[in-house]
Amino acid sequence: MTCEEYGSAYKRGYNLTVRFLVSRGLTYDAAQETAQAAWVKGWERLGQLRDSNMVLTWMNSIALNIHRSCMRREPFLQTLPELATPPKVNLAAIDVRRILKTCKKNDRMVLQRHYLEGYKVQEIARAHGWTETAVRIRLLRARRAVGKRFAA
Repeated sequence: MTCEEYGSAYKRGYNLTVRFLVSRGLTYDAAQETAQAAWVKGWERLGQLRDSNMVLTWMNSIALNIHRSCMRREPFLQTLPELATPPKVNLAAIDVRRILKTCKKNDRMVLQRHYLEGYKVQEIARAHGWTETAVRIRLLRARRAVGKRFAA
């Protein structure tokens, strides 16, 4: 393929390559840049083209490969933007209150004081005349009981 033939193929095929890339999900601007890069790469490797009638298919393949390699280099995860205002509803407290409704009275009291009201284990133990170990054991048993109810 001569330079003139490649130039005329570029004039005929560039917009078709852009449309092909847009159909694959690229934005129009990204498709234009990728198509341009593909046609430049095709020009650099023109000696590898076996059939000059297949130049558009060859260019589209090169363009698709360029797009795929760019996608592989981009990170899959993106950071979420920070919310301007924090939510006004404490969703964790709603969940805990719902869970507490399924508990026994003693378990509910210990879990509520610790998780909802924010009392420390030492403070709960002092208020009820229990040891810290007893409060921790009650919390453990209460959490296990709740876990069994929700696992079933």
